[in-house]
Amino acid sequence: MAVINIVMVEPEIPQNTGNVARTCAATGARLHLVGPMGFKIDDKKLKRAGLDYWQYLDITYYDNLDDFFSKNEGAFFYFTTKGRKTHSEASYPDNCYLLFGKETKGLPEELLIKHPDDCVRIPMAYDIRSLNLSNSVAIAVYEVLRQWDYPALQNEGQLHNYRWEEI
Repeated sequence: MAVINIVMVEPEIPQNTGNVARTCAATGARLHLVGPMGFKIDDKKLKRAGLDYWQYLDITYYDNLDDFFSKNEGAFFYFTTKGRKTHSEASYPDNCYLLFGKETKGLPEELLIKHPDDCVRIPMAYDIRSLNLSNSVAIAVYEVLRQWDYPALQNEGQLHNYRWEEI
């Protein structure tokens, strides 16, 4: 099965991380948390946002970005409002890494400067600073899955009392 890696660099808000964890559990994406984080993993707000999903996560923790990059290799995509191309213009290979920065500052500028062709943005109105982090992760994950034709995901619903063929 194809793999998506979600990398949260120095997340600050536990509810965002909990929501991202839930998205990862629902899609089979791996979650990588890069410190330092603005909360402890046992934070009540974090657990409340993704409470029933922690057992479904494939999660790895890192002390910092150097630690993360020393242990991972592949295609890296840096999600930033400073990206020159949209997230839907990129082509995502198996085992790709989608990196997201902290809520207040995004990814470090020096990282973006080193990888300008791998920086992607999610389009939005000019007057808006940025989308919510957990929403951005969900948009990115589902774009990758769309390009891959949603492998191993349930993509047909069922009404409780009817079958679609009967309607």
